[in-house]
Order: sequence, then C-alpha cells, then structure tokens
Amino acid sequence: MEDGILVEWDNRYSVGIQLIDDQHKKLIEMTNTLYKGCLEGDEAARSYFMETIHETVDYVKYHFSAEEKLLGNVKYPELAEHKREHEDFVKKVLEEVGTFQSGKKFVPNVFVRFLKDWVLTHIAVQDKKYAQYILNLKKQGLLGNRIAGI
Repeated sequence: MEDGILVEWDNRYSVGIQLIDDQHKKLIEMTNTLYKGCLEGDEAARSYFMETIHETVDYVKYHFSAEEKLLGNVKYPELAEHKREHEDFVKKVLEEVGTFQSGKKFVPNVFVRFLKDWVLTHIAVQDKKYAQYILNLKKQGLLGNRIAGI
C-alpha cells in the first residue's frame, strides 16, 4: 500500500477478454484513486470522496452493463444470478453514498476497502466462472461471431 496504491492489477485477475480486463483495470485504478483521497486526512478525504464517488458509480454501472450484454450474447446460464450480484453491489454502494451525503457516520477508507474486496472477489469467483464458460464455447467452436475479439 505504498504510494497510495491499495491494489495493483495482476494477470491472475484476467478473464481473458480484453474489453472486460481493461474495464476491470479501470475499476482497480478508480479504487486506488479513492484510496489516495483517503490518505489526505478526514476533511480532505470526505471532500475528495464526494468529488470522485459519482464518477466511480457511473463507471461501475457502465461496466456491469457491458458485462451483462456480453453474457447475454453468449447465453450464459447464470446471467440472472450474476446480474443480481451486480444489482446488490450497486444498491450497497448507493446506500453508502447516501449515508455519506446525509452526514451520518461514514469512513471513506472503510468504504474503499469494501470496494476493493468486492471487486477482486467478484472477478476471482463470478467473472472467472463466466470466462471459463466462454472459453469452453470457444474451444467447442460454438462461439461463432457473437463476440468480437474473443
């Protein structure tokens, strides 16, 4: 966690789909950006958090939408469950932002660590699962042209 880096991208997080990997890298970068703000002290952290959290939430929604479209295109059998996890995460994040905006007790550093843990766990478990599904389709020649660049 030197130099304000909470987490670094590692190839073990790769799902083997460049578009998704690039978006995951961006989520990690945004998590680190929020974390850097937390190192500035309470007042600065709160101010910085307020400035950057909306951009992060918008990007998370964009990423989830892209991922869900991809999974729909390949007819991923666990899409509904995957989408529900995304929705639960967005709901939790929006609740935390609401808590922050209402002036209730909120610790940005705790939130950023939650964000990091959720993103990395989701990539390592759920996203790896769909990546394996897509890889199997590709090996069987069943992917067709449903997904460019895979």
